[in-house]
Amino acid sequence: MTQRVELATVMDRLAIDEIVTGYAAAVDDADWSAYGELFTPDGRADYRAAGGMEGPAAEVAAWLAQTLRLFPVRQHLIVNRLLTLQDLGGYPGDRARVRADYLNPMRFGARDDGDGPVAPNFLSGGRYTFALLRGDAGWRLREVTVHEKWRHVSGALGTT
Repeated sequence: MTQRVELATVMDRLAIDEIVTGYAAAVDDADWSAYGELFTPDGRADYRAAGGMEGPAAEVAAWLAQTLRLFPVRQHLIVNRLLTLQDLGGYPGDRARVRADYLNPMRFGARDDGDGPVAPNFLSGGRYTFALLRGDAGWRLREVTVHEKWRHVSGALGTT
């Protein structure tokens, strides 16, 4: 592998990492415009394993916007990223896959009396798989799939 190819590979990895981080930030900040910009025009998302829907990114963004209004406090973390770039005989291709674990703490909004957040806390964890394509606009998400492994609710609706 030449230095030029190695540099291109590093740049691809950084760009893909920025897309994955941008995904988490867009969901947590309810920035559905930014969410949509992360996807290819035919990009899809699949949240069925977490009790959600599957479909085109724009439809999923509308569903997320409605559903996540219940949880105005959220900060999900995407960690342990395992990135695989398409290999075209020693040269990077235009496809990539990322497998990454997530931890997703969320909390309901404030009480009507202004005394702070309402229980319960909601916490889930699992794994994302991201399929990405490189196009004229750079790297974009082609598919996002959530594989929820566990969840825990504490407070008024939970057991703890």
